[in-house]
Amino acid sequence: MTNTDVQTADTAGRDLIARLAFGSMAAQTLRAAVRLKVVELVGDTPRQAAEVAADAGAEPQPMTRLLRALAGLGLLRESSPDSFSVTPAGALLHSGRPDSLASFVRMFTEPSIIRAWEHLDNSVRTGEIAFDAFFGTDFFSHLAQHPELSAEFNAAMSQAASETAAALPHAYDFGRFARVTDVGGGDGTLLAGVLAAHPGLTGVVLDTAEGLAGTPRTMARHGLEGRCSLVAGDFFHAVPGGSDLYLMKSVLHDWTDDQAVTILSHCRDVLPPGGLVLIVEPVLPEVVDTTADVTDGGITYLSDLNMLVNVGGRERTRKDFENVCRRAGLSLTSVTPLAEAAPFALIEAVATAG
Repeated sequence: MTNTDVQTADTAGRDLIARLAFGSMAAQTLRAAVRLKVVELVGDTPRQAAEVAADAGAEPQPMTRLLRALAGLGLLRESSPDSFSVTPAGALLHSGRPDSLASFVRMFTEPSIIRAWEHLDNSVRTGEIAFDAFFGTDFFSHLAQHPELSAEFNAAMSQAASETAAALPHAYDFGRFARVTDVGGGDGTLLAGVLAAHPGLTGVVLDTAEGLAGTPRTMARHGLEGRCSLVAGDFFHAVPGGSDLYLMKSVLHDWTDDQAVTILSHCRDVLPPGGLVLIVEPVLPEVVDTTADVTDGGITYLSDLNMLVNVGGRERTRKDFENVCRRAGLSLTSVTPLAEAAPFALIEAVATAG
């Protein structure tokens, strides 16, 4: 390697470290944009920063600086001095869009989420959940005690599920089943997508009372009230019987292996002959692969750390899923990448023979 190569590599390394170190600032820039409704105020045609500031009740010069930061992040475009328009990526921050990520941004930049991350090093040293230690309660109990935050969490999870809800119904053979229970299904976004695409299927959404708060609206919006029932319950205690498919998306990663085994065991307890469990989660490779066609910029590994500091769960490899399934009396039969909703995969499991 020549001196020039070394200098180039050193510069690239420094640039990478700088971008990562500024990552929390970029996140708070997104949060400010959502809270000030910048994308809604800019609208569909270029607008002057002073006009946006006036509509937002903000000072012109600071607003210009915010808009330029958003342009630097690729969410706005400055076509001429102080004149800004919205990029396709930035449009996803519009709260009125069906594919909006505004609630997702608000939730994952929420101060209570961020405060736990400040203690990541302690969680790594001890294995303890930083959120519990800092707030004196677990994350989901905290949500239950704060209805507005709980509603924001539900909206964020719905937005996060929308891409999967569009891809999943066409990526899996749901037509062979009669009834599907979405375990921990929240506001029903995922199940609504499945039922809408498969008219012969009926469904059940199981979640806590708080988790089901928006589910009736979701089902009514899709005209599915007569084909879906809602069950308020705790999947650590039981899962309702009567379905031949038990679906869960982004549930197991919230919990430890022992807790995941408990949830899966309850599904196994009510699984009829020929019934299946379908888990929709990322599947980590055995070795980190950063090639361009598989990487998600490290987001899944950051999600893994988020599980560590905030709820105590984890993202898992195929071997990890095989282990928790085996302990629950299930056999993992296939893992299929969900290409249209990467990095998610479809993890299929059946009752272990005998």
